[in-house]
Amino acid sequence: MNLLASLEDFDLLKRREREALLLAGIRTFGDLMDWLPKRYEDRRCFDDYPAQPTGDCVCLRGVVIDSSRKGFGGRSFFEATIEDHAGQGMSRVACRWFNMPFLNNVIATGQELILYGRPKNHGGRLVIDHPEFEIIGTSDTGIHVDRIVPIYKNISGIVQRRLRELIHASLQLIDCDGEQEPAFYSEFNAGPSVIHTYRQCHFPQHFDEAEQARRLFAQEEFFYQQLRILWKRKSQRVLKGRRLGEKTSLLKAFYQQLPFDLTAAQKRCVKEIIADMRDPAPMNRLLQGDVGSGKTFVAMCAMLMAIDSGCQCALMAPTQILAEQHYLTFQKWLAPIGVKVGLATSDKKEDLDCASIVIGTQALIFDQVFFRDLGLVVIDEQHRFGVAQRGSLIRRGVMPDVLVMTATPIPRTLTLTLYGDLDVSVLDELPKGRGAIISGVRVKPKVSDMTSFLKGELEKERQVYLVYPLVEESESIKAASVIEEFPKWQRRLKGFEVGLLHGKLNAAEKEQIMDRFRTGKTEVLVSTSVIEVGVDVGNASVMVVFDAERFGLAQLHQLRGRIGRGEHKSYCILVTNGKSPDGVEKLNVLAQTRDGFKLAEHDLRMRGPGEVLGTNQSGAGSLRFSEYLTDVAFIRDCRARAQRLLDEDPDLDRYPFLREKVNEISDIELS
Repeated sequence: MNLLASLEDFDLLKRREREALLLAGIRTFGDLMDWLPKRYEDRRCFDDYPAQPTGDCVCLRGVVIDSSRKGFGGRSFFEATIEDHAGQGMSRVACRWFNMPFLNNVIATGQELILYGRPKNHGGRLVIDHPEFEIIGTSDTGIHVDRIVPIYKNISGIVQRRLRELIHASLQLIDCDGEQEPAFYSEFNAGPSVIHTYRQCHFPQHFDEAEQARRLFAQEEFFYQQLRILWKRKSQRVLKGRRLGEKTSLLKAFYQQLPFDLTAAQKRCVKEIIADMRDPAPMNRLLQGDVGSGKTFVAMCAMLMAIDSGCQCALMAPTQILAEQHYLTFQKWLAPIGVKVGLATSDKKEDLDCASIVIGTQALIFDQVFFRDLGLVVIDEQHRFGVAQRGSLIRRGVMPDVLVMTATPIPRTLTLTLYGDLDVSVLDELPKGRGAIISGVRVKPKVSDMTSFLKGELEKERQVYLVYPLVEESESIKAASVIEEFPKWQRRLKGFEVGLLHGKLNAAEKEQIMDRFRTGKTEVLVSTSVIEVGVDVGNASVMVVFDAERFGLAQLHQLRGRIGRGEHKSYCILVTNGKSPDGVEKLNVLAQTRDGFKLAEHDLRMRGPGEVLGTNQSGAGSLRFSEYLTDVAFIRDCRARAQRLLDEDPDLDRYPFLREKVNEISDIELS
């Protein structure tokens, strides 16, 4: 038997099990081997029964001394009381499973269980809700107990114990013939055979053995990924675009009318972009800058170079608020030098006739916006768009230059992984004249004290943001909402105009509210995170974020970027109930630094790559070994290996398997 053999040949499989595996995408022995453990339990010894709640999960072994179905308030649950198998009497824990009545026929008094979960206190008892469990027979040995045991991601229709048995049996059947191994291992890896590595990963003798095996598989995965990125980059470089940016008359006129000088970082990025535009290959560049670093002015410079070459430009933003903010900003600075700017959103079309720059939302893709010669595409907050959306706009031109921008600082490892096919420009300097931002964490502050502080700032003719996590009150989430709190702030701040902004308002209402705040008529804006990007009001100097622990670190940094954009000292107050130690730690980290890149690295360490990424970016969201995204040296080593291979064999003629693989992935991305 080999890794490519169909599971149809696996005699141990029952029909329903085969169907369950097919639904999970497992068709061959290789697919089954790739269903790697999500974690391991050391069943050579178990955790002691805790006397109080723990912050971490525990693995316990015990006997069921009582089990029954219960219910309260319309909710039914199954409960089993587990006692230490040594019979100490006081070492007990109650386990509850809600809406799973069938467990009454699965778990019975007298059975021995292995449990995995987080104990908490409930009514003076130690309780674990929805623990993972496994029933152990009295004579069990081998792969289920008395060893390091693999725990797998569940497959519907196959219990954990049975899945472990099937994988163990498969490992005994598969031949160790090198001809059956994937090309990476046979051609690039001088270490152990892939079958041996699978055995170490699934049923290790030591934890170090499992980690070494996982690292080999991770190395394979990241090698393929970096090879794909470099292959894509190489393919883009041979495409024929056109030279733009030879003329500089508009750029010079723009510089001359600015009442300030660009920062050294802005000038450096403009030079890098101009060099790309003058190259015959299409530009593919990422402009990465912290909140308030001046990406918009860099994008303007690039667009002016394209317009001077006779082309049109498009800027796509993720929200109508951001698109309209860009439209007003571009008009303010470019109208004096004769550049026409148009706006295209789902609700508004303005100045599109003869516009050299068209700014819009996804309406640029789906609506009939005419481009006579689209030479430069700028994607703002690009992580909010999918690959297909970006591609649709790019295809409105003929091999246009592409500049993607993000105000969300990206850790170095994610830059290598997500944007390794792009050239990267970094704005690591803030413009001069910005007021300081003082950030602080407040646990359950007095409303009267907060109101007094806000009135003091408003009397100085400053403006205020009050940010809440919810639009409306929720039964399932204990957090304040803007609709509930808005009238309260109207009463507390009587004499000042208080506005309300959230995502459920229609576009016209949002525009009217933002216009009043932008012009200073509205002095206090009670809002959700809809103001996270695109709101630029220099007079706004105070932001209070309520239930701040419910926001992500990057999101809080973006929100804070809405203040401190003028010359006045600004204040960001992060309000929390203090119940979550991790949440308070996160807020304190934010309060101690304004460096978005440091915050991004910390966020990656705290939450892990999966949570930070959120969505599937260039394949990173589907990585099996995403924990290695925090390892800069590891990723660079995989990239160096891939680069060496392409240097030696640019067309991968010696490795047709790899060429098919990278071309296959590229085709999927472009479809």
